[in-house]
Amino acid sequence: MKQHFLLAVTLLLLATQFPLSQPAGGHDYADALSKSILFFEGQRSGWLPQDQRMAWRASSGLGDGWTHHVDLTGGYYDAGDNVKFNFPMAFTTTLLAWSVIEFGEVMPPAELRNALVAARWGTDYLLKSISQLPNRIFVQVGDPNVDHNCWERPEDMDTARTAYVVDAPNPASDVAGETAAALAAASMAFRSSDPGYSETLLRKAIKAFEYADNHRGAYSDNANIKDDVCPFYCDFDGYQDELLWGAAWLRRATQDNLYLDYIQNNGQTLGAEENINEFGWDNKHAGLNVLVSKEFLEGGMFALQSYKGSADSFMCTLIPESSTSYHIDFTPGGLIYKPGGSNLQHSTTISFLLLVYANYLERTSQSASCGGVTVGPTELRQQAKRQVDYILGDNPKGMSYMVGYGEQYPQRIHHRGSSLPSIKDRPESIGCKEGSVYFNSPGPNPNVLVGALVGGPSEDDAYEDDRADFRKSEPTTYINAPFVGVLAYFAANPDLS
Repeated sequence: MKQHFLLAVTLLLLATQFPLSQPAGGHDYADALSKSILFFEGQRSGWLPQDQRMAWRASSGLGDGWTHHVDLTGGYYDAGDNVKFNFPMAFTTTLLAWSVIEFGEVMPPAELRNALVAARWGTDYLLKSISQLPNRIFVQVGDPNVDHNCWERPEDMDTARTAYVVDAPNPASDVAGETAAALAAASMAFRSSDPGYSETLLRKAIKAFEYADNHRGAYSDNANIKDDVCPFYCDFDGYQDELLWGAAWLRRATQDNLYLDYIQNNGQTLGAEENINEFGWDNKHAGLNVLVSKEFLEGGMFALQSYKGSADSFMCTLIPESSTSYHIDFTPGGLIYKPGGSNLQHSTTISFLLLVYANYLERTSQSASCGGVTVGPTELRQQAKRQVDYILGDNPKGMSYMVGYGEQYPQRIHHRGSSLPSIKDRPESIGCKEGSVYFNSPGPNPNVLVGALVGGPSEDDAYEDDRADFRKSEPTTYINAPFVGVLAYFAANPDLS
């Protein structure tokens, strides 16, 4: 009884400190879900299909890969620039697929289809990037140093479209491991709708993982590419987590004991219990622990109990009254906050893990033990809902941080295609430096990148609608991807109290 009393007090304090204060009628999570998926059409590279809904965009990057005589068209631009970074793109694809796996059953049929289309736009490109395995993997297209010195539409690109490659025996465990995870997860997402494609994805995932494991090390340590992947998407946190992450997804997709043994035998040496309070494009530990804990909770794999313990520990960092030595910070208005910019990536990924873990716990009548406090599925979902509602408008600024959702949202996002006139309206080329006048314009972006989640407010809930402040105003694919699953859950369960 004492534990439940303490938890009740904790939740009351949270509700008082971070009130939901929902507008009358609450949020339209189904509308937000639709828009969060639509965003990915604005990030597409390559030949755009006839059913492209983000109509101000056109085909771009059509020569990608030509310098190596390989087709590397397609995929996504990671953010507001025109570069294709495979490391965060693969993570984006993994999270889109995981959203479908966990929440696809509650998605409206049209949005499930759209989510699968978004995932496939990523996997089709990733398959091209590993088409020369077992000895070569492509990890990036576009010179970011040159690209970031220009402000031009993707359709006008005249900057170097350098294809960055890693050849055996040089390492790329992080990119190859995340690519394996993305393809394995997507193989599950497509298993019922396109079994042939699903089999291809799984077969290629195994090959990608073999490269990751056989040639251990960080891709950004390769001298020939280091200066052009860093500091943008360096592997700051090490490659070991991607090896476990890739193996965990292959285990889930194949149920092959080979990967179960890998997780069990390598968990200690690859640091499974280190940095467990992070989850994002560079650090997979919290996601790894939630994913693997499913086998312990639902499959009775007691050898994996430590992963459940680490998942519990991560959830406890979100409960102020828990006895854990570390707690995740919140802004005064209630948003999860971690320093470094693009803060909403932490809120969306953590919210996703909260909901996934809540489902795992509920199906097995389990809870998370946080010292003197026991936390169940309801509490985890309530915490996720606070994050979602903050992002959609229940915050001190009273604005939505999703472009195109609500009455007030960011108008001047840091995004080349959105801020420059559409090629449909002005077909004449706008050169590298000619776009500066649009970057410096005080006016709103002419093209609305519907569904884009920006980097978000600072630690004091402040947000200035400033195109130049890329840490706050730039959208990224890996902010949106986990939010697809989160919104799918709340669209189906809008009245969570």
